[in-house]
Order: sequence, then structure tokens, then C-alpha cells
Amino acid sequence: MQAEVISLGTELLTGASVDTNSAWLSDRLGALGVPVRRHTTLADDRDAIASAFRESAGRADLIVVTGGLGPTQDDLTRAALADAMGVELVTDADSLAQIEAFFRGINRPMVASNRVQAECPRGATPLPNEWGTAPGIRAELHRATLFAFPGVPREMHAMFERYIVPFVVERGSGQGIALRVLRTYGAGESNVAEQIADLMPPGRNPAVGTTASEGIISVRIVAHAESQPAADTLANADVAEVRKRLGTLVYGADDDTLASVVGMLLAERGQTVATAESCTGGLIAKLLTDVSGSSAYYVGGVVTYSNAQKTALLGVPAEMIAAHGAVSEQVARAMAANCRERFACDHAMSTTGIAGPSGGSDDKPVGLVYIGLAGSDGVSVREYRLSDRFSRDAIRDRSAKMALNMLRRSLLGLSAE
Repeated sequence: MQAEVISLGTELLTGASVDTNSAWLSDRLGALGVPVRRHTTLADDRDAIASAFRESAGRADLIVVTGGLGPTQDDLTRAALADAMGVELVTDADSLAQIEAFFRGINRPMVASNRVQAECPRGATPLPNEWGTAPGIRAELHRATLFAFPGVPREMHAMFERYIVPFVVERGSGQGIALRVLRTYGAGESNVAEQIADLMPPGRNPAVGTTASEGIISVRIVAHAESQPAADTLANADVAEVRKRLGTLVYGADDDTLASVVGMLLAERGQTVATAESCTGGLIAKLLTDVSGSSAYYVGGVVTYSNAQKTALLGVPAEMIAAHGAVSEQVARAMAANCRERFACDHAMSTTGIAGPSGGSDDKPVGLVYIGLAGSDGVSVREYRLSDRFSRDAIRDRSAKMALNMLRRSLLGLSAE
């Protein structure tokens, strides 16, 4: 089976929006053993979209379309698909009822334009969308099966899992497909790949590969077999081998994040944490509280961006800042220790650094970051020198993740790194 991805929306071509859906779909389809052979991005032009549908349907077995299912005049997926199929649009009663129920559920009136989202080409199948207002569509067009999903990533991701994964498995003639993903932090992609290189040759089953995203190195394992249990057995054997080789670099699997894993470890131990942030500007607190149930272990934090607030809120001596600078091991240590005391918690993390692009010097360049971790056994501080080629956002993101990883390793009884 070969696939093509079509992304719709003039905003994708003008640069007003970035198409993250195509990359996600290629990654996810590839993990299922379905190669994506072409990406097509089109403006809101009904004739051009219909033509693209017909052309793709002559080449691909599976077409995934994102965008163009909204209620406005420039949402043209439904009409263009009907043109490509040579049929008319009809209103699906079940879809209309679901859309009306959605608006009742959020206590908002449904405007008349939303009724168009219940329209579907005659002969196609509406796909209920439990995460938004726009139903998806499944249609047979020439040799291809076409799935049209909303462009909202959260909705598209959920509908992909609901509708395309079973379709791919079914088309596999009863074969089993097992996907496992291990998440690692603390080493580069080349280092991770080197340790599992003999598991990664082309054509091997399971197929093993690595991807890097914002410091997180993911190891994907995809196994194919004559049955689902057999595929699971193959995949699980590789998971065990990769975990054995990479050891504590592996922090989790599938949708785990550093923050969710740290939260799980804290909850298991009945312990709490607080944060004292300067260069990260509250990002560690955000990552921790992105996790549902984090109030059980995250007690709070402070963003002491100015020197005066480091002194006023955290009790960092002004003379210490004057002597060593706000970006220093001494200040990071005092921030962590005093944060732990003020919040009466088991652990406290601190960050102070130069996120750039300005503010660096020969002695303290952009990318210099100190991270403090205070616990019952004292305070440890790590110095990191991130590349000044990183953007400001990247330096802040990496700093927050390094702080979380320090706490994760501490909770596991490991050295900082």
C-alpha cells in the first residue's frame, strides 16, 4: 500500500500557517508500514483541489486529506470531492444531529453556516468527529481510498487513530502490525543510533529507526507478522533489547514526556516539587502542570527574572549576585535551596542562564545555563553550555528539559549525568 497526503488551505502557501500535519502523517503512516510517496499543498481553489484528488487517486492506494472541512465559503473539500467523484452533495442527518449536539454541549448557539459541515458526497461515508464540529469523510475514488479529516491537529490525530489505523491493519490481509516507541533524553541521535546500529539495517523485521525532535530522541520499532500476537512478540523483544542497551537514557515510551514521567515518580514516592525559574520564564512549571493530576506533587513556583526579585522572593543575597553575577553556580544553588525551604517541598529546581540572542560575553556566552536541584541530601548544580546557534526558544526549552531530567535521574537514585 502506498499513500499520498494532501493539505488544503491558502494560509499554508502564504506562510500564515505552518503545515505540521503532513510531517505527522508521514511519520505515523511510515510507522504502520505505509510509505508516503507525495505531499501536495493546495490553495482554496475548488477546481484545483478536485483535479488533485483525481490525479492522486490514479497513483495511490490511500489518500489522506487535511483541512477544508470548516463552515466557511473557502472550506472546499466536500464540494471538490463531490466534483472528483461526479456526484452531488447531500446532508447527512446523523452528522447534523452530532453537530447540533456538540453546540448544545458547549452551551453555544449553532449558526446556520455550520449546517454545511453535515454535507457529504453521495456514496461517501461520513466519519463522526468526537473532538470537534467537522465530520470526516471516507470515499472510494478510482483505485484509492480517500480519508478527509479536519486540519486541526488534535482532531486529525484522534481521527487518524480511530479510522486509518484499523483500515491499514484490515488491508494487511489479517497480518499483525505492532508499533512501539521508546523516548530517550541525554544523548544525541548519533550516539543513540550507534548503540543499536545492528538493529537498524534496511529490510529488517522489526524495522528500527530513530528520530530527533527538540532534544528528545525517539526509537521506533515496527514489527510485521502473520498475526497480531506474533507481531507483538517480535516488537516486545526489540523493546527489551533497546532498553537493555540504552539503559537510563530511556525515560519512557509512546506519549510519555519528561514531565509526565517525573510526575509519576514523584506521585509514587508521595513527594513534591517546586520551581524557581529565571531564564526559562516559567516553562518548567508549564510542562509540569500540562500533566493532569500534577497538583498532587507540584506545589508552585516563582519566576524571578530580575535580580531584585531573586533577592526579594528567594532570599538570594544581593552581594552574592554582585560578586558572581545572576548567571552563576552560586546563584542557582541559592535559588534552589531557598525555593525548597519557602515552599516546604521535597525537591526544588532552579534555572538561571543567558537565553540570547543578546546578553552574552566572552566569560558568559549565550547558551550558558546553570540548573540547581535541591533535595533532602543537599543541593547540586550543573553547568550547561548550549550552542549559541540555538534560538532563544530552543535554549529555554532545552534548559527546562535538562532540569526535568536531572530530577528524574535523582528520583531514580542516579547521578546527574
